[in-house]
Amino acid sequence: MRRVAAVVGDMVAAFELGIVCQVFGLDRTDDGLPVHDFAVCAAEPGAIPTTSGFAVHVEHGLDRLAEADLVAVPAWPRLDAPVPAALLAALRDAVGRGARVLTVCTGAFLPAAAGLLDGRRATTHWQFADLLARRHPRITVEPGILYVEDGPVLSSAGAAAGIDACLHLIRLEYGAATANALARRLVVPAHRAGGQAQYVEAPMPPRRTPYELAELLDWIQQHLDRPLTVEALAARAAMSPRTFARRFKDLTGTTPHRWLLERRLQLAEELLETTDLSVDAVAVRAGFGGADTLRHHFAARRGVAPAAYRRAFRRLP
Repeated sequence: MRRVAAVVGDMVAAFELGIVCQVFGLDRTDDGLPVHDFAVCAAEPGAIPTTSGFAVHVEHGLDRLAEADLVAVPAWPRLDAPVPAALLAALRDAVGRGARVLTVCTGAFLPAAAGLLDGRRATTHWQFADLLARRHPRITVEPGILYVEDGPVLSSAGAAAGIDACLHLIRLEYGAATANALARRLVVPAHRAGGQAQYVEAPMPPRRTPYELAELLDWIQQHLDRPLTVEALAARAAMSPRTFARRFKDLTGTTPHRWLLERRLQLAEELLETTDLSVDAVAVRAGFGGADTLRHHFAARRGVAPAAYRRAFRRLP
């Protein structure tokens, strides 16, 4: 994934375009991060107004899509305006030769209009999920999650969920260490699973607890090798298991089991990339107990065996 083209229409959402520019458009080779041949393009280059009251000058036309490895589509503000046929054709051609598509927020409406999401799963901002489903009934719209990858298209929910999707893609292409380093530069969480809820109704518990959950989350990440059960964590938080599970989901948008599994997989990725520990030793360090359990969860959530992941992303000095 070397060549990245962000495509915009006759209006562009500045923040969502900025996310794509931050991840793929800056040279951070001084930090050992990958650099991309990045460009912003449009069906009609020139001054493109933004939703924030200023314009951006777009130099490139659709020819940049013909050579892109990744086509990024920021939020598409004018959902009632027809998409230029040339743009839809260029997007289909790009996917046809093997390019990926990354969408942020309502950017999902563009590959949907091109037919690239027919028979596939996709997401968008929860406010527009019903509209996407009505317009494109052949798409399985997932309205409550941060991002979803199905075939060549990685679609994400509103605004900041685009950062999560971008980091997910960086993780797939370059490994967990690179994604974590980029996340540190962006000052964002290194990884939020795509299935995490787009929003939570009560992000903080209504009352303070004797043991703050934020502190507990930090403690868990320092002790992932331990056999951490909901009952034990609830006791440490001075709550009943039922109350703990409810408060945990209020805070994180997911269950303790899923959150813990994702943290352990992230640690396993880091150990596979940066150490020469055996798969058995990695499994123990990451709290899976044994290699068979690690292989099962790694294949189910990452789609690849730990040994194959190490071959692809190992970064020993």
